[in-house]
Amino acid sequence: MAAAADNSETLAKFYQEFCLQLQINVNKDVLDVLNQKIKPGFCVSRTFTLQLPGNRGRRAQRLEDKDVFVLSKCLQNREGVTGLDVSYNNISDGGVKHLADLLLLRSSALKSLDLKFNNIQADGVEILANSLKSNSSLLSLSLSGNQFGDRGGVHVSSMLQVNSTLQLLQVSDCNLADRSVAALGVALKHNTALQALDISRPLLFSQQEEWAMHFSQMLTVNRSLLELHLGRTGLTDTGMEMLAEGLRQNHSLRCLDLRCNHVTRDGAHHLAEVLRQNPTLEVIDLSSNRIEDEGAAHLSEAIATPGCSLKELSVSRNCIRTEGLLSLAQALKHSPTLTHLYIWGNHLDEPVCQVFSELLSSGRLLPQRTDVSPYQVDGQLFLAEVFQGLRTQICSIEETAACSSAALLSEVRGSTSK
Repeated sequence: MAAAADNSETLAKFYQEFCLQLQINVNKDVLDVLNQKIKPGFCVSRTFTLQLPGNRGRRAQRLEDKDVFVLSKCLQNREGVTGLDVSYNNISDGGVKHLADLLLLRSSALKSLDLKFNNIQADGVEILANSLKSNSSLLSLSLSGNQFGDRGGVHVSSMLQVNSTLQLLQVSDCNLADRSVAALGVALKHNTALQALDISRPLLFSQQEEWAMHFSQMLTVNRSLLELHLGRTGLTDTGMEMLAEGLRQNHSLRCLDLRCNHVTRDGAHHLAEVLRQNPTLEVIDLSSNRIEDEGAAHLSEAIATPGCSLKELSVSRNCIRTEGLLSLAQALKHSPTLTHLYIWGNHLDEPVCQVFSELLSSGRLLPQRTDVSPYQVDGQLFLAEVFQGLRTQICSIEETAACSSAALLSEVRGSTSK
């Protein structure tokens, strides 16, 4: 029935009619995107994500709350539109209220909603969170870049205590503070649906890193989380020690992102102990920390341990010198699972250049699975930077949700590219 309606009257036509009824000016960018979906050869009944990001170009007309109001009306009873990307626009709490009303409808078909970098505050997050307490269709939600702070983060945590459908949540760079980050850890002790969480770049001031203790306790009992992004959280060796306690008992997490923190050799030692005991961790991003040679040696020994399942490791920009990098290269040679290794930004002296050149020429390390490439000048070997790194696992899950798959990935892929 819905497909028949889509074929008889297009979304573009509905959009224009609603604008006329509500006396709202037609947004030319919205109309252009909707018209693209009805070009000859496009199957209107096929599911798709409506892409309306505000950073499409300098001339893009960013969406306001009134535009979202019209869109929410158009998307009612529209089974074909399963994803909505309205990131980088000027949507505020009023616009979120319209989207929340859409999500409350039993006929809502939205499975992914991208609201990154808008103007959503705590009140808007509260409205959205309340709607998700009863919504059973949305799989993916991105709120990153909205400055809703600790109060908004607490509302998100409260929603996770109730929601049993959402599988991906991005709340990075949202000014979350100690209370809301700790609350997220507590909520995930009970939530059994969420598979991916990104809380990177909160504003944490406690020197005791209590949030790490809450996340450690959560990891001991949570069995659904596949990936956890903790970049720029200010994590120290003390916090790493706390997390390690939970990681040793966790048997579901596949991807751990610890970029841009304060982890040193001691923290790397705690993480190495986890790799010796945890059979499921496959991807670790330690880039932009300071583990140095000793930390690299700890990780190398763990990687070479029988039973270690690590597939991808980034130690870029970690002040590692020749000894540490050579130990990692040796671990790569002997590991049956490690296939991706990223080392740029360390001290790449000639012995390191030689070893990694051999790894690449032998095929043990494929060019697309590292961030360095060998070259020669006057007979001397060097490594150049290749601009590629660990693939964000969240992207693959988000794409699956946007394509309206009945379930997200059954396991996180361990390859950056195929």
